[in-house]
Amino acid sequence: MNVVKGLAETFNAASRQLGGHGKWRVETLKDAFAEVEGSLAGDSYGRGSIIEDFQAEMAAVLGKEAAVFFPSGTMAQQIALRIWSDQLGTKRVAYHPLCHLEIHEQDGLKELHHLEPLLLADKDRLITLSDVQNMEGDISCLLLELPQREIGGQLPAYEELEAISAYCRERGIRVHLDGARLFEVLPYYGKSAAEVCQLFDSVYISFYKGIGAVAGAILAGPKAFTEQAKIWKRRHGGDLIGLYPYIIPAAHYYHQRVDKMGAYYEGAKELAALFNDCRYVSTLPQVPVSNMFHVHIALPKEKLEPLLAAVQVESGIGITRYLNESSEGRCSFELSIGDAYESIPKDELEAAFRLLKQRLLEA
Repeated sequence: MNVVKGLAETFNAASRQLGGHGKWRVETLKDAFAEVEGSLAGDSYGRGSIIEDFQAEMAAVLGKEAAVFFPSGTMAQQIALRIWSDQLGTKRVAYHPLCHLEIHEQDGLKELHHLEPLLLADKDRLITLSDVQNMEGDISCLLLELPQREIGGQLPAYEELEAISAYCRERGIRVHLDGARLFEVLPYYGKSAAEVCQLFDSVYISFYKGIGAVAGAILAGPKAFTEQAKIWKRRHGGDLIGLYPYIIPAAHYYHQRVDKMGAYYEGAKELAALFNDCRYVSTLPQVPVSNMFHVHIALPKEKLEPLLAAVQVESGIGITRYLNESSEGRCSFELSIGDAYESIPKDELEAAFRLLKQRLLEA
């Protein structure tokens, strides 16, 4: 009797995958350390050239006075909002209803820092200038995420960002950028990282998302802000005796991939068009504005999961390892384009989508 394997199993067994930079393996670390001189000194509790030089490099890239390396973005962003709240004397901060701090951090901002979030906009759309202008009461900081991951990686027009930034600064409100995927949006905006970051008082970037390193984050802003961030990092237990195991891969993959973001963006648009040509399928956004987008399929999970698993087995290409199911019997998943997509031969990609289209027509 044939047993239909699940999505995760068939995805992991596939020889190629649509998203990311390849399978998550120890090789990610080994490749990063391969050319590093063994006598290179590590950092010690945030001090040493290996961390200080990298922090200075990233501060310059982001156009900020200083930067601090953190083991996680969760830690960095909670600390950023705490610092601005203490400085401005109000516990209220504002962000999107699907902000990472609101839905993925077990209320850390509220429980650890006793901050009060004001949720702006509906959960299925971006924050607009009108939302900010119509806020009730005072806030210390507005957090904006570029791109807004949970709604498909959507982006506001750059002019909207400029208007929001100007409005907040006129009123003494700090603006913080959740730039976990900042480098991925630069091709769409046609701006440098520093140009985008000048609209924000502080900025966080991740090294394990589009960059594809192991872990780690940068928090950047004014010197006085980053000095406070170092104190809070120690309080949070993030000032490890040595962060170099994270810094070396972060620097390695940043330098390897930061200039590939334009190619990833073009790949995302090409791939989204292939999905949109399939029955029952639509992408959000329809035309991606970064290297990521969401795929929505108007079929229930119990019908779609074995269909996709079979396509993954037959084509040898991993499409997704999971499905999110909505109450309307629709499913969705996220795709972020990286090195893996460009390594798939076009004839194999086309064959996989012919197969997917056929199976969906028969569904």
